[in-house]
Amino acid sequence: MAANANRNSPLDRCADDDRCSNGYTSNMQPDATTHGTLRIGAVSYLNSKPLVHGLAEAVPHAEIRYDLPSRLADDLASDRLDVALVPIVEYFRQPEFRLVSNACVACRGPVLSVKLFFRTPPSEVKQLALDEGSRTSAALAQILLAKLYNLRPQLIPLPIGSRLKDADADAVLLIGDRAMQVDDAGHHEVWDLGDRWCRWAEVPFVFAAWVARPDLTIDAATLAATLERVRDAGVASIDLIVADEAGRLGLSAHVAREYLTSNLHFTLGSGEQRGMEHFAKLCHELRLVASTLPTPLCSSLR
Repeated sequence: MAANANRNSPLDRCADDDRCSNGYTSNMQPDATTHGTLRIGAVSYLNSKPLVHGLAEAVPHAEIRYDLPSRLADDLASDRLDVALVPIVEYFRQPEFRLVSNACVACRGPVLSVKLFFRTPPSEVKQLALDEGSRTSAALAQILLAKLYNLRPQLIPLPIGSRLKDADADAVLLIGDRAMQVDDAGHHEVWDLGDRWCRWAEVPFVFAAWVARPDLTIDAATLAATLERVRDAGVASIDLIVADEAGRLGLSAHVAREYLTSNLHFTLGSGEQRGMEHFAKLCHELRLVASTLPTPLCSSLR
């Protein structure tokens, strides 16, 4: 599907289909590029396990690197990766990036692993500590405080690996597995940011998606099909993932299974596209992304 002629809408890169076609012209296999081995950046958080479970077997000759989402975005931008599962806000910030699959990490309600812990009433927050492993969630926290309480607090970085008590701030954002391990008791209030967004905006929220550099020379449809088959197989293997991960993370099997089957979903559909567009516009409005949003967000979803 051709890109929309309106180049100002960030979701012009997203049409009404389910899969992206980004103009890659070669018919290469999904584990090789013209400059060598395909370099894939993946995330090892529990929320991403269904997207990467079996990935190594699906692309046996690819180099797969696991890291924090924020670092993967930097590596993709600096040409150290070809394809990566990156924070969706980084997709907005890089006009040349292309969405290459409808596999994503999204929620339609409480997400459980992205939480904002308040030591004061939300209306009184003056300092906000942001988990440095997060970029999309950091933007989301700022948007919700701005829109719900007209606040733009001072931002304080919370180094990767720091604990909640290490931050001397009125509110602290934690993401990923460690956000699920912190007791909510003892805080003035705790926001599940997925829940807050979905109730306020009334659209789903997309945290991360598979994104590629524009110079990637493999066939888009082949890459999309591979990533989506891995996603489908991962979703079908939730019980295996839970058995492998729950104990290691200090979670009960019940909580881990509910998280992966009820709190999260992994397909970018029309509702998720609307959520992405709304989030992109708010990021733009609050100057959390460049003054001119990238055009268009995805070329087609089939």
